[in-house]
Amino acid sequence: MTTASTPALPWWQRIGSLSIAALVLVATNGLYMLLVAFGNITDYDTNYAFVERVFAMDTTNFGQGQDVNLDPDIMWRAIDNPVLANVGYIGLIVVEALAGIVLLIATIAWIRYLRGSVSLAATRALSTLGLVLVVLVFFTAFITVGGEWFNMWRSVEWNGLDPALQNSILAIASLIVVHMVRDERSEA
Repeated sequence: MTTASTPALPWWQRIGSLSIAALVLVATNGLYMLLVAFGNITDYDTNYAFVERVFAMDTTNFGQGQDVNLDPDIMWRAIDNPVLANVGYIGLIVVEALAGIVLLIATIAWIRYLRGSVSLAATRALSTLGLVLVVLVFFTAFITVGGEWFNMWRSVEWNGLDPALQNSILAIASLIVVHMVRDERSEA
């Protein structure tokens, strides 16, 4: 906030601020999650096949082909019920869409914060909620449940661990940046 004793920052310093970086990261994560949800809704069968195969665990054999040399010690975890696979997939899409919507609202909150009409605490809380939802999708659902419980790491064909890790890291890094922002208005 500018007062008589503190001149306004030049435009290049304002757009190079940590607040703008947080806004861009939150907006980008939100756009990504909305596009992921949109893709999963409009091309349901493509990624449903992924969820169905991960749940069924029928390729957790290091590339030996479907239903070949599966580990009998872990196959009791497999879910080959299409109703449960659809419920899991729809639940994933709902959380993806919710994350995208919350992050879109958080992006608007960042813009309003920069204009002085919303508090940093409210803006940060919305951003945190949305980014934690992203972490829940990729770290909890894909890496923890898919990767470990359903042994996705053993599948050559149906293994989404690398993209899930990338998305988790990007969301966590964004979360760190959001929490590094100081309220410039309270320091003026």
